[in-house]
Amino acid sequence: MHNITDLSLSRRSFVGALGATTALTVLPGCATVPASASQFTAEALLDQFAYNLLSHEPLRASSLGVDTGDYAALRSRLGNSSEAGQEAYAATLRNDLARARAFDKTALDPATRTSFEVVESAYATAIEGFDLPFGDIPVGSWRTAPYPVIQNVGAYIDLPRALDSDHPIRDEADAEAYVSRLEEIPGVLAGELSRMQAARAMGVVPPDFLLARAMDQMERQLTDAMKGGALVESLVRRTNEEGIAGAWQARAQDIVTGQVAPALEAQLAELRTQAAMADSAPGMSAQPHGEDWYRWSLKSSTTTNLSPDEIHQLGIDTLADIHAEMDPILRTLGYTEGNPGQRMIQLSQDDRFKFAEGDAGRAEIMEFLEQRIEYIRGQMPRAFARVVDPEVQVKRIPPNEELGAPTAYGGAPAVDGSRPGTFWINLRDTDLHRRYDLPTLTHHEAIPGHVWEGEYSNQLPLIRAILAFNAFSEGWALYAEQLAVELGAYDGNPAWKLGYLQAMAYRAIRLVVDTGLHAKNWERQRAIDYFHTNSGVGVAETTNEIDRYCSWPGQATGYMVGKLEILRQRDMASRALGGAYDLRDFNLAVVEGGNAPLDVLGRNVERYIGRQSG
Repeated sequence: MHNITDLSLSRRSFVGALGATTALTVLPGCATVPASASQFTAEALLDQFAYNLLSHEPLRASSLGVDTGDYAALRSRLGNSSEAGQEAYAATLRNDLARARAFDKTALDPATRTSFEVVESAYATAIEGFDLPFGDIPVGSWRTAPYPVIQNVGAYIDLPRALDSDHPIRDEADAEAYVSRLEEIPGVLAGELSRMQAARAMGVVPPDFLLARAMDQMERQLTDAMKGGALVESLVRRTNEEGIAGAWQARAQDIVTGQVAPALEAQLAELRTQAAMADSAPGMSAQPHGEDWYRWSLKSSTTTNLSPDEIHQLGIDTLADIHAEMDPILRTLGYTEGNPGQRMIQLSQDDRFKFAEGDAGRAEIMEFLEQRIEYIRGQMPRAFARVVDPEVQVKRIPPNEELGAPTAYGGAPAVDGSRPGTFWINLRDTDLHRRYDLPTLTHHEAIPGHVWEGEYSNQLPLIRAILAFNAFSEGWALYAEQLAVELGAYDGNPAWKLGYLQAMAYRAIRLVVDTGLHAKNWERQRAIDYFHTNSGVGVAETTNEIDRYCSWPGQATGYMVGKLEILRQRDMASRALGGAYDLRDFNLAVVEGGNAPLDVLGRNVERYIGRQSG
């Protein structure tokens, strides 16, 4: 764990890097089995931890492509979302954490020791979360969600997308497994409903503006389900493509319209009940046990013990430094009035950087993204001593989900290579995007960001592909954006450089507004105004972002905290190794060490320095 002084030092090194043209001058040319840990090799024990975890989240097994062989039954399941399911999940974590701690690690190689360190950290933090009286608790994931169903949380959103993108349909058995999962959806929705009602009974009610958005989303999904909709269409389309005969449409339609739709109606009724009770207080400080919940969510999201006050001030200071870098570039483009955020608003109205409206603009955006992916892929040998070559597909976020979805997000390829890395882009309105911000978005979500890093993590033991940490995942993606600058991706395009700096300001602002909302009693409008004025991002996107922070407390703080720590480790390695330092080796040490809490990342870098020092 690191203190605010450490991160302030790395903030200064980050700002120093902003003005540099390149850093590359340093480069040359199934169910839990209660068994004693001693009965297993280290590798076998780690694998059992992985499948014990996946038994509670079977869709993650499909996403990773490991629901095969002895674990093929996972492909037909969705897991238990009820309070009893949560308790069973926590019991598995407690049991396996005890086994991990008891295992003799004396003779382990560094990589395997790291895997145990990661398990112990992830499980301990998740158990703390499960001890809280409400909420969706991530285990090696990123979404800290106090409300189990809201505008961007819940099976009503997650399952249609996941079943379409992660559940394979290659033969009749896969199609039957899909139908089995459809049959489980009503139970999942009912489990969530029971937790919504239990939370309401203890006084936990989401703010009215989130409930309004959630009800709108739920109504859209319900309308879709009453027709069969996306859940049926995915099965029918893919069985037709594979030539798999069967009464798939009729069977799926009966389940979705007869069972799923009524379960959605029940959740919608609960949302309406909550809306009648709700007020507009946006932050966790307004909820029972809210201070404890937010403290834990910051720990989970940053893998540090930084306090809300420390994170808030770090955001203010970092934003000031970034604005100072933006100012002279904006002046050279003729924008001189207002703070840098206000001037970026002016720049956003420049027709040179806009895309066409409607489907024509959507096609332009997709083509632009494909071009930037291919460009940056070709630069990777300059930044990594060993390169990977992940397939990347760019896909539109389904229209039914776009209203509550982020601007974009990315995911790594399946472990078995059956599914490529995916860069999801929100295209509900082409005005969400500008030509100067899409390059940085590409580096963040695809290469060398989430998809690229995930390809290395997929080469580690399965448990490491499952366990991901917000501060590392998002910190790496922000660091990837800076690597692109250092590789010269924006040379000759000052507006693109501004897009990068604006993205950095965006993440610094998150530190301010997230802590403002949840620990300093900021009203929603104050957070929207602060974000809009200082980032130059449109009011619609700003409002989406603020509402996201209200429903995922703490999650947005992991980005900049993680990036600053990676930079701090890079500076430390450079100083320690002197002439033996090579950025390609440092970057490789970080990604080959895998997705890890920040303290474990530090130990990986220490081992890298020791190897290079020889």
